[in-house]
Amino acid sequence: MAVKIRLTRGGAKKRPYYRIVVANSRDPRDGRFIEQIGTYNPMLPRDNENRITLKTERAQHWLSVGAQPSDRVGRFLADAGLMERKAIPTQTKKDQPKAKAQERMREAAAAAEAAAEAAAEASAAPAEEAPAEEAAAEENA
Repeated sequence: MAVKIRLTRGGAKKRPYYRIVVANSRDPRDGRFIEQIGTYNPMLPRDNENRITLKTERAQHWLSVGAQPSDRVGRFLADAGLMERKAIPTQTKKDQPKAKAQERMREAAAAAEAAAEAAAEASAAPAEEAPAEEAAAEENA
């Protein structure tokens, strides 16, 4: 049996109130649960101590026997110090250009790098030839 620690919704329309419960993952969201281990009231301000109540001993027990928390409950447990916060991926592929655009950008960067190297070589080469040009100018004078 796959056991999850998750939220079940209660309260009135547009006034949510959640219970933090341990339930079989195949049961409905608001259906049968094994044990209630806390509550979450999103209508209260963030600094209110009654916003999230949690029975830490029971939550620790269920985590130790393999219950998997949902994303939101995982945050609550991490804030309570019962587990590490799960890293959220910061970058997705949707914000990147498509393959052809990336190829054009790489080609443009390579061309700009080649132009910068050529400019660096050109600026270094006349400095070495300058004494020879001065000597030729002195001979003509």
